[in-house]
Amino acid sequence: MGVKFGREYEDIIEEMSDVMYGVEQCHEWFEMSGEDWLQMEEAERRACVSTMADDIFYGLGADPSISFGSCQIHYDADNHIIKICADDNIVHVIRLI
Repeated sequence: MGVKFGREYEDIIEEMSDVMYGVEQCHEWFEMSGEDWLQMEEAERRACVSTMADDIFYGLGADPSISFGSCQIHYDADNHIIKICADDNIVHVIRLI
């Protein structure tokens, strides 16, 4: 199984990355301290998050729910969306078609 999408892949990953970049404790996914994370240039941090968004996107095809920092990322195949949730609230919805 995989994540089915009709939008441009790059647009989906960019949207995911923008949301994921603002997630508290996102640096923990990379096993970095907050201090080390902040010492990186913003472009480097964004590149790391973009790579992770790509990995999570493909991971959702095997496991429809993945933790990222303080959030949960859910693939809703029936509705063709990815939901990013924090504290049981939907923070952002990414449309796949």
